[in-house]
Amino acid sequence: MIKLTIPGFGLLEIRRVVTDYTGTHSFKGVVRKSVRTRLARLGRLVEVHVLTVDTFGTARRELARLPIELHFLTAAKRNDKEKQRFVLKNEPKYVAAFGNGTIDGLMLKTVRDAGGLAVAVDNGEGCSLDAILNANILVHGAEQALDLLLEPNTSKATLRF
Repeated sequence: MIKLTIPGFGLLEIRRVVTDYTGTHSFKGVVRKSVRTRLARLGRLVEVHVLTVDTFGTARRELARLPIELHFLTAAKRNDKEKQRFVLKNEPKYVAAFGNGTIDGLMLKTVRDAGGLAVAVDNGEGCSLDAILNANILVHGAEQALDLLLEPNTSKATLRF
């Protein structure tokens, strides 16, 4: 578990990370070594669940041997609802959620409204307005997103009031 006490915001107890893959932690389907290293560190601290349609068909290869659980979504379904159902089943108050797309907006909103941490991530492929408006924080780059949990003072500086 990761515990963050943020003045004015409160206590965040992160037990699991639920994240998008394409455009959030990968760029054009590829995960940088620095992101892999951070995902490995994070996976030793909390459960990490990657939810993806896998647009580029690279997720299995790019995330191999990392301490994460990979979940493939059904492209024919409403992926925003699938992601929301997943976080609802996993105590959204104790979730840090990461996403960049319109299909991530509902997941981010659910986590944010429950008191968890919702992060919109622009990893070079853009970030939808829906994701931005439903997040606690917008960051540029997957490394910065993961560092919010791995380097707690970054979260405090952004969320304190």
